[in-house]
Amino acid sequence: MKVTRLRFEHHGDALGIGEPEPRLSWTTTGTYRQQDAYEIEIRDAKGTVRSHTVRSSESVLVPWPGEPLSSREHRDVRVRLRTDGNELPGPWSDHHPVEAGLLTSDDWTCTAVSPDSDDPQAGDPRPAHLLRTEFELTGPVASARLRTTALGVHEIEINGSRTDDDVLAPGWTSYRDRLRYRTHDVTHLLRPGTNAIGAHLADGWYRGRLAFNGGIRDIYGDRTALLAQVEVHYTDGTTATFGTGPHWRSATGPITATCLLVGETHDARLERKGWSEPGFDDSDWYGVHEAALDTATLTAPTGPPVRRTEERIPVDSRRRPDGTVLLDFGQNLVGRLRIRVRGEAGHTVTLRHAEVLENGELCTRPLRGATATDRYVLRGAADGEQWEPRFTYHGFRYAELSDWPGDFDPADVTAVVLHTDMERTGWFECSDPALNRLHENVVWSMRGNFLDIPTDCPQRDERLGWTGDIQVFAPTASYLYDCSGMLDSWLRDLSADTRRDGGGVPPVFSPQIPVVIPFPVPEGNQPMAGWGDAAVVVPWVLHQRFGDLGILHRQYPDMRSWVETVDRAAGPGHLWTSEHQFGDWLDPTAPPDAAWQSSTPHALVATAYFARSTSLVAETARLLGRTADHDRFRALADDIKNAFVQAFVTAPGRLTADTQTAHALALQFDLLPDEQHRTASADRLARLVEEAGHTIGTGFLGTPLVCDALSEHGHLDTAYRLLLQRNSPSWLHQVELGATTTWERWDSMLPDGTVNPGEMTSFNHYALGAVADWMHRTVGGLAPAEPGHRTLLIRPRPGGGITWARAAHRTPYGTAEVHWREHDGTLTVDVRVPPATTAILDLPGVPSRRLGPGHHTHHS
Repeated sequence: MKVTRLRFEHHGDALGIGEPEPRLSWTTTGTYRQQDAYEIEIRDAKGTVRSHTVRSSESVLVPWPGEPLSSREHRDVRVRLRTDGNELPGPWSDHHPVEAGLLTSDDWTCTAVSPDSDDPQAGDPRPAHLLRTEFELTGPVASARLRTTALGVHEIEINGSRTDDDVLAPGWTSYRDRLRYRTHDVTHLLRPGTNAIGAHLADGWYRGRLAFNGGIRDIYGDRTALLAQVEVHYTDGTTATFGTGPHWRSATGPITATCLLVGETHDARLERKGWSEPGFDDSDWYGVHEAALDTATLTAPTGPPVRRTEERIPVDSRRRPDGTVLLDFGQNLVGRLRIRVRGEAGHTVTLRHAEVLENGELCTRPLRGATATDRYVLRGAADGEQWEPRFTYHGFRYAELSDWPGDFDPADVTAVVLHTDMERTGWFECSDPALNRLHENVVWSMRGNFLDIPTDCPQRDERLGWTGDIQVFAPTASYLYDCSGMLDSWLRDLSADTRRDGGGVPPVFSPQIPVVIPFPVPEGNQPMAGWGDAAVVVPWVLHQRFGDLGILHRQYPDMRSWVETVDRAAGPGHLWTSEHQFGDWLDPTAPPDAAWQSSTPHALVATAYFARSTSLVAETARLLGRTADHDRFRALADDIKNAFVQAFVTAPGRLTADTQTAHALALQFDLLPDEQHRTASADRLARLVEEAGHTIGTGFLGTPLVCDALSEHGHLDTAYRLLLQRNSPSWLHQVELGATTTWERWDSMLPDGTVNPGEMTSFNHYALGAVADWMHRTVGGLAPAEPGHRTLLIRPRPGGGITWARAAHRTPYGTAEVHWREHDGTLTVDVRVPPATTAILDLPGVPSRRLGPGHHTHHS
C-alpha cells in the first residue's frame, strides 16, 4: 500500500506557504491494509534526513513531526506506512516539496512603490500603469523566487514573459489587516547578465469602484502600489535580492481605463513593445515613490488563486442589420471575452455583456450601475491581433459586439471562464435530465461566485461576500469543490472585520466596506440572524466536511462571541425579537423591491438561528475540551428552545407562523418538544407544500432545510414532488425557462420571458442552489457520518420516478461513490468505500450494515 497525494494543510501547491508546521494528509493506492503507523521522512536543503515514526491510523491533517520551517526553508517529504501489524514498512511515497514563504515582516527588504505616472483624479475609470526596472545577475542561477503583492491588482513579467497564470492577484482581503502575497518560482526566467522585471498595476478592489449605486472609489486608499521581491540563489551558494524601490520607473500603457464593474478599454496603439525586457529605453518614463504598505499585514495564501479555468465558444451568433453581432455562449458564466480581429489602426470594437435577453436584446437593467463594457482600439496589425481584458470580469451568457471590422467568424471570439482554481471534488447525475441541469446550474453558480471570495453575484454593482449566502451554501460548496483553503482565508477576513467592529458583531458581508445599501437597514452594524451565524456555521461545516478540527480551534473565539452577542440582544427571555432583520430573504411572497418582507416573522427566524448556533457552539466546546463552555452553552440552547416553544408553538402541528420555513426551521433545528410535535409539524409542512401545488414557499434561510424536514419525517414523496415541480416558484421552473445558473429570485424571469422588475434580479446566485446538498445525500445517497468522511453514510432514498442516480465525492481519504438503480422492483446499489474509512449502508427496508474499504454491490 503506497502513499499518494501527499498534501500540506489545504495547499495544492506548497510553495511559499505561511504555516511553519504544516499538517500532512495523504491517500493510498494498492490493496488496502489497516494502517498501524506511519513514517515521515524529512530532507532539508543540505541533504540531512530525519525520520519520524508515529503509531496512528490517522492520515488526514496529522501533525508536522519535525522542526518548524523557517522563512524560505525548503524541505522534501515522503511517507510510508506500516499495516496489519507488520513491522516491515510499505514502499515510500515520492518526495513532495514544501517551502515556506516569508514568515515575519522583517523578511521583506524591498520597499513598496507607487507610480508617479498615476494621477488619482485622472479619469473614471482610471488607467492601468506599467512599472519596470532592470537588474544584473553575476552568474548562473540555482533557484529564484518572486514574492509579490499589490495595493490594487497586478501581473508581473520577467524578461518579457509572465511569471505566473494568476488573475486579479492578489485578490480581495480586508486590506487594513490582511494582504496576501504569493511566491512564484522564476528560476527558468532568469539568465546571467541583465534582466528586466515589469508589472501591470491597476485599481482592482483596492481603490476601484465597489458595491452599490455604481460603486464607490478609493475605499482603501487613493494610490495603488506594488511590492515585488526577487530572491536569487546562485550555483556557487551566494544569494542576492532585487525588487521594488526608488530606482523603478513608471508610465501609463495601453489600458486607458479599467474597472471591475465598468469594464476595460485597451488602446493597442499605446502598447510599449519590449517594455519588460532588458535594454528598453525608459528614459521618458516617470519615477516612483515609496508607498505606505505595512508589511505586518502580509500573509501567505491558504488557497489557490483565481485563474482561467475553461474556454467556451459561441453556440449561436448572428449579425444584425445595424452591424452588431449578438453571441450566445449557451452558458451563463463569469469571465471575459478573448477576440481575434483585423482592421485599421484606431478602429474601436466594443464588447457588451448580459446574462439574459429581453425582447431579443441584451437585458442590462439588472446590472444596475455595472456597465460591463470593454473596448479594444486596434493597432492595425496586418496579420490581425488578439486581445483579452486584463483587470475586469463580467457575468454573462450573451455578448454584443459593435463595430466589428469586416466579416465575422464566431471562432474569433472565446469566452474565458474565471474563478478561484479549486479542485473539483463532487459529482451527481441521475435519470432525470432536468435534475442534472439543475445540478449543473448549481455548479456554475458556485464557479462564478467563488472568485477569490464567496460573493452573492458576479455581474451587477454589488459582488460582495455576503455572510448569509455562504452560510446556507457551505455544505453544497464543500461537496462540489475543495474550497477549504479559500474559505479559510475568507473566515480570517471575517474575523478581522469582526474585531474592528466596536460591538464585536460580524458584518453582513466580508470584506466589509462602507457602502450605502439600497434597502432599509438599521444604523451601524447590528447583529443579523442567518448572516452573522456564518461565524459559527461555516467553520462547523469545514470541520464536518474536511475533518479540520484546527479551524474550530482558531475560529472558536468568534463563534462564542457571536452567540454571546445575540444572547445580549435577546435578553433574559431568550427571544430575539428585533425586527431589523433580513429574515427569510426573498421568499416567493416578497414584493419585487422588498426582499426582506417574507411570510415568516423575523422573530421566529432569528430565535431559531439563535438556538441553532448556540447548539453548535456547545458541541464545538465539547470537541475542544472546553467543558465549562459546553455546559454553559448547552444549558443556554435548552433555554432558547423552551422560549421558542412557549412563544411560537401553539399546539402539535401549529406554529404562530404557518409557513414552510417556520416548520422547516422548527424541525431541522430541533426546536419542538417531543415526537408528537415533530410528527405533527412535519405533517403540517407536507400539507402546506401540497396546498401550494408542491411549489416552494421558502427564501434563502428556509430553502436549504425544507426537503430534509420532509424526507426525514415521513414525507419523502412530498420532498421529491417539491424538488421536481416545474410550475413557478420552483427549482425546475428556472430550468424550464432555460436557466444555466441558479437565480437570486424564484422568479428572476417571469413566465412570459420578461425580467422581474425588482432591483435585485440576478441570474447567478448560489443560495437557492443549496438544495443540491439534499440531492447529494438523499437522491445520490452519499453523506459524511463522521467529520472528514472518516465514516460514510450510504443512504439513498429513491423516489420521484427517478430510476438511477450516481454520486461521487473525493474525500480526504480518497474517492467515495454510490451508484444505485431500480429495475423490476429490485434496488441495486454499487458502493466504493475509500481506504482508511468505513461506510454505514442504510437501504430502505433492510437492516443497516457496515462496509469496509473497497467495492461492494448490494440488492434489496
